[in-house]
Amino acid sequence: MKRSKSRLAKALRYALLLVAAVYTLVPIIALAITAIRSEADLNQGPFTIPTQLQALANFERAWSVGRIGVYAGNSLMITATVVALVVCCTTVAGYAFAKLSFPGRDGLFYLLLLGMMVPFQAMMIPIYFLFNSLHLLNTRLSVILVLAVDGLPFGTFLMRSFIRGIPDELSESAKLDGCGELRIFRSIILPLTSPAWMSLIIFQSMWAWNNFIVPLMLVYDEKIKPIPLGLMYFQGRYTTEYTVIAAAVIISILPLVLVYIAFQRHFTMGITAGALKG
Repeated sequence: MKRSKSRLAKALRYALLLVAAVYTLVPIIALAITAIRSEADLNQGPFTIPTQLQALANFERAWSVGRIGVYAGNSLMITATVVALVVCCTTVAGYAFAKLSFPGRDGLFYLLLLGMMVPFQAMMIPIYFLFNSLHLLNTRLSVILVLAVDGLPFGTFLMRSFIRGIPDELSESAKLDGCGELRIFRSIILPLTSPAWMSLIIFQSMWAWNNFIVPLMLVYDEKIKPIPLGLMYFQGRYTTEYTVIAAAVIISILPLVLVYIAFQRHFTMGITAGALKG
C-alpha cells in the first residue's frame, strides 16, 4: 500500500513537471517557428507546419533594416557596465557589513535594504528631474547610473549573506600573520566569493538587459536606445512583420542564454549559500 502511494505521488510529481515544461517551452517553440517562416506562411497559423522557410532573410532584416544590431550594442554596453559596477560595489559593501565592526553597521544595512521595498514608480519623477538638472538626460550614463544604484540593495544583501558564511578563523589566521583588512579581502575573501558573483552576474544581467521603464524615461535618441525600446518600435506604420519581430526577439534573448550557460555551474551554489548562511 505504501509503495503504491509512493509511486502515485512520484507520477503526480512528474506529471506536474511535464505540464510546467510544456507551459514554458511552447511559447519559445512558437517563437522559433515564427522566426524561420515567411509572413504569408505565418497566416496559416503559428502552430502549423512551416512550408515556406526564410530564416536567413528574417534575421538579416531584423539586424540591418530593424537596426537590432545597434540596439544590441547599446544594451551590451549598458549591461556590461552595470554588472561590473554592481559586482564591484556590492562585494566591498558585503564584506564591510559581514566582517567589519563599525558604529551603526546594522542600521545602515537595514536602511540600504529599504531600497528593495520602495517601488521604482515612486522614484521616477524625482529621478527624471534630477538627471534633467544634471543635463544627463538622453545619455547612456543616466541609464547605467539608475540601473546600477537600483541593483545595489539586492547585490549587497546577497554578497553579505554569502561572505558571512566564510569562517572567521581564516581572517583571524591571516591577521596573526600580519595581514591587514585589504590583504585579507583581496587574498582570502575574493577567491571564495566566485559562486555569489556568478549568481549576481546572472540576476543583474537579466535586470539590466530586459529593463524597459528606465530607458523609456531617460532616453529618446534612436542611436542610444537599448533592445527593449527598439523592440517596442519594431514595426511599420501600416503593417507589422511578425516573422522579423520574432527573429529580433530571438537575437535579443541569445546573450542572456549565453550568460546563463557560462555561469550556471556556480549559480545554484551561490543562491543556496546566500540563503542558508545569511
